[in-house]
Amino acid sequence: MGTKLIIDTDPGVDDAFAIALAAMSADVDLLGVTTVFGNVPLAMTTANARRLLQLCDRPDVPVAAGAARRLVYGGERNGNVHGADGLSGRAGSLPEATRPLESQDAVSLLVSLLEASDEPVTIAPIGPLTNIAALLAAHPGVRDKIARIVLMGGGVARGNITAAAEFNIWADPEAARRVIAEDEVPCVMVPLDLTHRCAVDGAWLAKLAASGPLGQTLESFTPDYLAYYRRVLGYDGIVMHDAVAVAEAISPGILQTETYAVNVDTTDGPARGMTLVDRRIALDDPEAAPGRRIEVATDTDLDGLREFVLSRLTGSR
Repeated sequence: MGTKLIIDTDPGVDDAFAIALAAMSADVDLLGVTTVFGNVPLAMTTANARRLLQLCDRPDVPVAAGAARRLVYGGERNGNVHGADGLSGRAGSLPEATRPLESQDAVSLLVSLLEASDEPVTIAPIGPLTNIAALLAAHPGVRDKIARIVLMGGGVARGNITAAAEFNIWADPEAARRVIAEDEVPCVMVPLDLTHRCAVDGAWLAKLAASGPLGQTLESFTPDYLAYYRRVLGYDGIVMHDAVAVAEAISPGILQTETYAVNVDTTDGPARGMTLVDRRIALDDPEAAPGRRIEVATDTDLDGLREFVLSRLTGSR
């Protein structure tokens, strides 16, 4: 078996693509899935994750529910891009999960899976970073069991939920700052700037839908998402943000990265949740460019990435 992987998620249409990508990849040992509030409230994200795994015929994968709100204070709003149930109103079309929800919470499941692993595990957080921040704060001893954190979030030059901030980071900036800027675990940030360039068009979605029941179901989740991204992209297509990050988690190096000092704005002003990516030339001077260095995904073979995701979702690889 290849990459040992845990996904932390808030499904979400693009989360559904990402979960299926991991679940259907023969070279991935998907140890578990943990859920967090985000695109929709926690009860919905948890139900969606469990039923998506059932759709992929993966009842072997445990699911545990995590944080229902951000670390510091409430008042967050859920995204509306994904429809009221997170899957364009189609969550009810998924099969009921046969495996019960784990009785332990998300952080407890993360700890047990990490401690039981005989080799370091990649964690792919593709929602708000609340569970991961709690894990690192309460269980620092598991750091050595984490190969790296590959997260979807942030932006170098843009936001989406606000002018400055990407949704996953904005949903819990304090948690994001802990994971991105203040911890020691190797981290790869996959930002909006790249995920938007990896958008897939109607022809790609048609191939997915024609591939069989799984592809047809995944494509059926996209109407609300398509309506939104038609305005953003100017054509019929979607941005599969989270699947881009999970592709890197599965296949290290499929995304090109550069090392930057990154911080997260946790103030109450208009830049709250912004990822500040320090691209100054003096990066090697810690006084001129202070802060922890992480990898930021900046480029990829766009057609190759799209084919990588499609081939695994359709079972052609």
